[in-house]
Amino acid sequence: MSAVTVILDDVIEVEGSTSTGRFLIPASDLEAATGWVRKPEGLCRGDVCVPVRDAGALEVDGSIDLVGLAAALGRRSVVDLDARIAAISLDAAVRHAALDGLVAPEVTLPDLDGNPFAVSSLRGHKVLLVAFSSWCGCRYDLPGWQALAEELADDGLRIVTVALDDDPEVVRPFTEGITIPVLIDRQHVLSEVFAVSNVPTAVWIDEEGRIARPNGLVFGTDTFAEFTGVDSGPTLAAIRRWVRDGEVPMDPAQAAGAVADLTDDEVDARLYFRVGAEARRQGNDAAAERNLRRAGELAPMDFSVRRAAMPLLGEDPFGQDFLDLFAEWQSEGAPYHGLPATWDAQDT
Repeated sequence: MSAVTVILDDVIEVEGSTSTGRFLIPASDLEAATGWVRKPEGLCRGDVCVPVRDAGALEVDGSIDLVGLAAALGRRSVVDLDARIAAISLDAAVRHAALDGLVAPEVTLPDLDGNPFAVSSLRGHKVLLVAFSSWCGCRYDLPGWQALAEELADDGLRIVTVALDDDPEVVRPFTEGITIPVLIDRQHVLSEVFAVSNVPTAVWIDEEGRIARPNGLVFGTDTFAEFTGVDSGPTLAAIRRWVRDGEVPMDPAQAAGAVADLTDDEVDARLYFRVGAEARRQGNDAAAERNLRRAGELAPMDFSVRRAAMPLLGEDPFGQDFLDLFAEWQSEGAPYHGLPATWDAQDT
């Protein structure tokens, strides 16, 4: 056996084998690689147990097949046997609870220095969770979010920004003077648990950890208003009313199900993206390209997949490559997992 890479919400390297056409890891390394433990009641991770009729059947000659493990957990998986990298999807029930039940998922991500930050640590405050990226012009909105956070801090608002990026050092130049949390999401966890397909987008979370407004387009400044056709003013005004006056932006009955769930292809695209991005980190350019290209084929109008892959493929996310994608996206009716910026905002 030699090293293999397993990706869930983090990247783990363990001893394993792909020589049999399967992706196998020693049964003794199951918990280290995946966090899951076989127990009489099934597969367990922390306080969560998934009943499995015959958990022992997952073992083959002392090894666990990760594809079989994912299937037993009701999750999707993507395996690149040549690159020796496997990715398993997150729990779809968490996403369904967010989209339909308006329960904010437990999300813990590192800041740019690697320090873990749990969004749930801000319970008791209203939280604006803003996703952005270095491959999006919204990277220039950070000063706007900083200013809004300072303006509304005494009113109880906390703003957390999350970069859907592969390298914290690419994000760091845009954070000069920024003191609000800037987290990095290398595995695009937010993209999966909140069904995000583009940035910038924001989720509004109340003091009890309930989603007051699902993910939707939002800008912290008007830097690119001429290009996007979206004025930041109405939505920022709605945020102020929510924080200061308790004006709920949407009725829960409207918010529940307002953002469509990810399709199986869209979940798989995120898995291929993770495998491709990890292959690139490992210097395997051929595996990186084939997996990132496959991700784009499965979710061609998903910017969190397609545009995010551009810098990893040597393409320009601000140049003609992006303009071609943008034109293609517009011709398809501008599909978007999320609410438009002014869906519930009132002009001031």
